[in-house]
Amino acid sequence: MKFRYFSRILICTSFLLMSAGDLFAQTTRETLEKKRLELRNEIRRINELRSNNKQRERSVLGQVEDLDQQIRSTENLIKITNQQANLLTNQISANTNKISRLREELEQLKEDYARMIQKSYKSKSTQSRIMFLLSSENFLQAYKRLQYMKQYTNYRKQQGDEIKLKTIELQQLNADLADQKETKDKLIAENRQTRAQLEKNKQAQQELMQSIRNKEGEFAAQIRQKQEEINKIDAQIERMIRESIVKSNEESGSTERDVYELTPAAKALAADFVKNKGNLPWPVRSGVVTSRFGRQPHPVVKSISINNNGVNIDTDPGGKARAVFNGTVSEVQVLKGANKAVMVRHGDYITIYDNLDRVYVRKGDVVNTGQELGEVATSRTTGKTTLHFLVYKNMQKMDPADWILEM
Repeated sequence: MKFRYFSRILICTSFLLMSAGDLFAQTTRETLEKKRLELRNEIRRINELRSNNKQRERSVLGQVEDLDQQIRSTENLIKITNQQANLLTNQISANTNKISRLREELEQLKEDYARMIQKSYKSKSTQSRIMFLLSSENFLQAYKRLQYMKQYTNYRKQQGDEIKLKTIELQQLNADLADQKETKDKLIAENRQTRAQLEKNKQAQQELMQSIRNKEGEFAAQIRQKQEEINKIDAQIERMIRESIVKSNEESGSTERDVYELTPAAKALAADFVKNKGNLPWPVRSGVVTSRFGRQPHPVVKSISINNNGVNIDTDPGGKARAVFNGTVSEVQVLKGANKAVMVRHGDYITIYDNLDRVYVRKGDVVNTGQELGEVATSRTTGKTTLHFLVYKNMQKMDPADWILEM
């Protein structure tokens, strides 16, 4: 009896562990598939830009930057697809073993059931059962024999039900296995095509890079000029923030110029903002980061460093900037060389959405997470739709990737 009890516990524990493993694999598979689709969308967007930009007589530098971004995205896609294929390989192996084990269990159940039916057939007559009961030495023994007969009947039914369930489970596993193999074959075929495209892009990049090496000084000058324009925009943004702080503090009677004086409600909002660090939604529905926060080597001319106080996110034409958290619009300004900017306050934290063509909010508006703030401008020169997104705490610039989920 104890052996049966512990056997049941072991079976239940094994079932729970397998279920947990299946759930984890399912979650991992869904996460990888989401990333794969995002990368495919990203590559599609870059392809469209490159196709459009061929008609714009784009600079060699711009073409190489696009190719560099596409190559990185393609390499990431290959990596994610390989992870998916490996995960499917493990699942196929696990399901194959599970199917083999189920078949053995099913055969054993059928054999046991057949023996039980055979035994039952030999003593199935009503007379045999009555004689079995009447031959009891006392009432207690008769009662126990009756209970035994009931248990035996229930056990037969239970065995029959178990055979049905295991048969259904086996059929489902076989179907899942076929689907997994088909999905894996598709991923491998897709990866083969992606690798071929990657080689073409790398060849094109090498050819363009040669022309850049021949004129590196000229391209370095272009990059420095572009960085100067970025620095001027950043200076306008920081001036806008400081003016907002001064204006807000004057209303509360403070002369502080670099730090917001916070009300209890503003402190609570700032605390909520901090609690959501790393989990804030993206400021666009769909996009890819093309320039990250801080100082880093230029992706093409490595001898030149570029600096970014926020991040640049390329999105689809007509893409909308969205508030990443509840707050109040503290400024809406036109920035020279950067279209329009919306500044949203979250206590003493600030998010800025720059390079907007049209703005849907006004200063003083209370906005909610995900609310559309404006339409991101599309460059007539490059054809890119790029949002410049920044995060500050008072006058201290912060890396948006630390705040936005999976940026």
